[in-house]
Formats: sequence, structure tokens, C-alpha cells
Amino acid sequence: MTNSGWIFMVCSVGSVVALISWCFLKVLSMPSATEHMHSPIDIDTKDLNT
Repeated sequence: MTNSGWIFMVCSVGSVVALISWCFLKVLSMPSATEHMHSPIDIDTKDLNT
């Protein structure tokens, strides 16, 4: 493989790894869902009515 091929491969693999790392960091550092509840707990969805 030529030098330009190695450079292209390292840049593309590095950018994909950086993007995946950033996405994992954003998802795993989010606060828990219970801190952002905006609706009442006792909503009647009427799906259990028989």
C-alpha cells in the first residue's frame, strides 16, 4: 500500500473512532430520565380498559 493509502486509511478510521467516542460520551453522560419528567405520572391512556 502506498503512503497516501495509509494516510487516507488512518484518517478515515480515526475520524470514525472519534465520532463513535463522542456519541458514546454524549449518551452516557446524559442525566437520568427521572430528572427530566415533564408529564404527570398518573396519565390514563385507556389501553387497559376491557
